[in-house]
Amino acid sequence: MTIEDINKEIKNLKDEGVSVKGISDTHHTFADYLKERTLLFALVCNIFPEISWKSRKHFKEEEDPMFEGDFLVGLNTPKGVISFHLKLAYWDIFEVSELERAPYYDKYEKEDVFKRLEEFTSEVIEERKGSLNENRTR
Repeated sequence: MTIEDINKEIKNLKDEGVSVKGISDTHHTFADYLKERTLLFALVCNIFPEISWKSRKHFKEEEDPMFEGDFLVGLNTPKGVISFHLKLAYWDIFEVSELERAPYYDKYEKEDVFKRLEEFTSEVIEERKGSLNENRTR
């Protein structure tokens, strides 16, 4: 069996209405990874509230209604928005501005998110190094 076969089977299960959140790599389930991503993203957004937001509606809600029980949360990086759909149960852990509508979706894909996160992380690290060096020379 190949990875492609496994992914097809997972898709078939989802199409049949079976929850795949319990699928595990023997250490963590999909649900574990989603919760971990959510909590880490909450940490980042709460550290940078000035560029973070949450919304119960998409930019064009009429054309693209929100998934039932979800909201969008995002970070406006210098290279573009990073956002995730999350369950409303997580709403309160994001202590960021609430927007009437989420910013316009620029059709970014997962590779764009990886690149934006990597670049944002590098910028923050460089900025923090600069601050540490300034404090050391005082």
